[in-house]
Amino acid sequence: VRFIKSQIRLQSTDIISTVEFNYSGELLATGDKGGRVVIFQHEQESKNRPHLRGEYNVYSTFQSHEPEFDYLKSLEIEEKINKIRWLPQQNAAHFLLSTNDKTIKLWKISERDKRAEGYNLKDEDGRLRDPFRITSLRVPVLMPMDLMVEASPRRIFANAHTYHINSISVNSDHETYLSADDLRINLWHLEITDRSFNIVDIKPANMEELTEVITAAECHPHQCNVFVYSSSKGTIRLCDMRAAALCDRHSKFFEEPEDPSSRSFFSEIISSISDVKFSHSGRYMMTRDYLSVKVWDLNMENRPVETYQVHEYLRSKLCSLYENDCIFDKFECCWNGSDSAIMTGSYNNFFRMFDRNTRRDITLEASRESSKPRATLKPRKVSTGGKRKKDEISVDSLDFNKKILHTAWHPKDNVIAVAATNNLYIFQDKIN
Repeated sequence: VRFIKSQIRLQSTDIISTVEFNYSGELLATGDKGGRVVIFQHEQESKNRPHLRGEYNVYSTFQSHEPEFDYLKSLEIEEKINKIRWLPQQNAAHFLLSTNDKTIKLWKISERDKRAEGYNLKDEDGRLRDPFRITSLRVPVLMPMDLMVEASPRRIFANAHTYHINSISVNSDHETYLSADDLRINLWHLEITDRSFNIVDIKPANMEELTEVITAAECHPHQCNVFVYSSSKGTIRLCDMRAAALCDRHSKFFEEPEDPSSRSFFSEIISSISDVKFSHSGRYMMTRDYLSVKVWDLNMENRPVETYQVHEYLRSKLCSLYENDCIFDKFECCWNGSDSAIMTGSYNNFFRMFDRNTRRDITLEASRESSKPRATLKPRKVSTGGKRKKDEISVDSLDFNKKILHTAWHPKDNVIAVAATNNLYIFQDKIN
């Protein structure tokens, strides 16, 4: 697939912290460090401009979270949106879950294009009428008005996490969802805000014995009793809620044995899993660690079926990446709609795509300078030493402040959204 630059959306002054398409791909939501959620809507293509195969324009913007202060622990709770997850659409309105470090909110996004006029007890400007002057009864009528998109908070799920929330995932029963922090995973019902069930708790009695933390968790796309969670030790545990109420004992344990010859001081840090995603089919799952993406078959626990190197040329730079804290960056990964390709981010505003069928891979760059709108993205190459070819970029000149941590792939089409600091890039495949 050849991708062309479709749009650049300067999101805001704030860094984008999450990107998510809804189930149909018609809406694209982004959350940022300032606690705002911006929703883009896919415009229908027009006959006059067929080459603009439907762009994404701002549909709604709202403040989801505000900065708070925990007086008991003397801690500031920042407003940054950690994750957004859409709920499947049931009626004309759309619903999404957004979370910061501590509080999850369910938002309803609805449209209004009519308003009631002709009330008996108040005038058109809203002032109350004198009851003694009302001589006839009026029937209010609905009048058309300019389209308004309203975002209203329907539920607030709070006070259930002692540590920072890193994941939320809507279950396939569409009634429950799970939320995970560093040491615990809770199961919620979407209608009940005052209680949740703790289904995983890895907190040791003595915190000095703590050896690993939960880094990500996700529900299975079809089996509502199955979920997985990944750890900072590079392992993934699959749990079945039918087995026990508390899923501390996993059903399956996925871990790749480490090659002793490549062991180093940084081995443990770079093996930490930053994201885990089930394939749409539910047969596979993908995990992202610092240097690679691995695809696991749920029926085979001892090693992944596919491993893709994202930026192996950084292995020699781990020392400086450790000093500037980049080694702790948490990159996400995503599947395309048919599970035939995967995408994840890298540094220098590069992002990588891997075709699972042909085993071909490509590096593309999200930048304002590199190409005009609707220009085909040129593949980029990084030279690791020796003579540098004309189009290659040296590994020493990569900018580690420009990083693509958050990406999303349209569930049906070849449209991708890439968040590069405070810019949102939308690319689509080229139709000749």
